[in-house]
Amino acid sequence: MEPFIATLGYFALGVVVVVIGLVLFEWLTKQYKDWDEISNGNQAVAMSISGKVIGICIILSFAIYHSFTLWDTLIWGAVGVVLQMVTYLLFELFMRKFSVESKLKENNTAVGIVSMGVSIGLAFVIGASIT
Repeated sequence: MEPFIATLGYFALGVVVVVIGLVLFEWLTKQYKDWDEISNGNQAVAMSISGKVIGICIILSFAIYHSFTLWDTLIWGAVGVVLQMVTYLLFELFMRKFSVESKLKENNTAVGIVSMGVSIGLAFVIGASIT
């Protein structure tokens, strides 16, 4: 019965961390509201948000694999969310020719795909660093 309870605990923790991460990313974007854009069919924002969700989940999976308690997972999950936010800010900073946020708002799917790739790719780096 203990493994079942642990699974439920990690699942609940994962949902909470993802939701908090999405709220923080919503706060981070100034030019648009993520869910408004998605409800209006903005595929670029949907791809970007999907990358963030997948990225946070990848980091959480590494945290679960290498943690001994739910608290360890929560701490590393929080660190992962912060590092994913830093990743997004660095991506915006290094794109000198255009604003990532503006292009996402304009529904530029190419930028959405790259944003998704950056989030997922660096999630593996962040997750591996947890070990």
